[in-house]
Amino acid sequence: MSIRKTAAAASVVLALAATAACGGKEGNAGDKPKGGEVISGKYTVAKDVKLDSPTLKAAQKRGKLIIGAKADQPYLGFEDTTGKRSGFDIEIAKMVAADLGFSEDQIEFKTVDSNVRETSISKGQVDYYVGTYTINDERKKQVGFAGPYYVAGADLLVRKDEKGITGPDSVKGKKVCSIVGSTPLQEIKKSKYGAKTTELGKYSLCVKQLLDGQVDAVTTDDAILKGYAAQRPSKLKVVGKPFTKEPYGIGMNKDDKALRDAITDALEKHIKNGDYKKAYEGTLGKSGSAYVAPETPLPRY
Repeated sequence: MSIRKTAAAASVVLALAATAACGGKEGNAGDKPKGGEVISGKYTVAKDVKLDSPTLKAAQKRGKLIIGAKADQPYLGFEDTTGKRSGFDIEIAKMVAADLGFSEDQIEFKTVDSNVRETSISKGQVDYYVGTYTINDERKKQVGFAGPYYVAGADLLVRKDEKGITGPDSVKGKKVCSIVGSTPLQEIKKSKYGAKTTELGKYSLCVKQLLDGQVDAVTTDDAILKGYAAQRPSKLKVVGKPFTKEPYGIGMNKDDKALRDAITDALEKHIKNGDYKKAYEGTLGKSGSAYVAPETPLPRY
């Protein structure tokens, strides 16, 4: 083989390797998807907010809010290569910030992995956290919650032309992918479903296997699946038959009741004035899944 041909072959190999390695924040899975779009959600910023909240007073003193979020969930909590954040959870975070007196350019988003959320909140590393964070009794022992602002549930993501999988009762003998240790994985592994499970480290890897035909479905919270479906509406769809219940809340310092009440007030306000619906339709709604308004008034404790 000539030197020129050898170099060309090496270039092809390197290009393929780069393609296979891509993913990261964008969670690419086979083609060139969108990870999210920055929608025109502009929220009126409250003036002279006075609240007996240690968290808010510290944020006012530093001149910015630090908000914990996800960076790799398309149309939910996503960070592109320029550092721009977008998605439904990001819009929820900005609505609340505006009611607390902070404009969008006074927000610092901090990516926080799921396994250190409670630590980040309790140590004051973030002022509050918005990122597919399920409210449950065990977590309430460590952090405070406002919400739920969205009630998710384990569902199934399938290829657009899939006709046989219509819900969890139709996956017998089918290959279903989820991430190691996830609640939806443990649920779908139950013998009553009869699924053959594949366990991977990232949902984006599961989605790639789905697109490549290596698995028949992906399972996790429907909100996350709607994000992937919104990335590729011509290739993927969410079945729409949730089989668990996951109420998402905004997490914050357990002892800061004033902040918790203020954030609850903000959520209720934006649900009622239409901002919430606009945010949903501009993000998760692009999956084709219909808007459902949260129940109000929200719980308080």
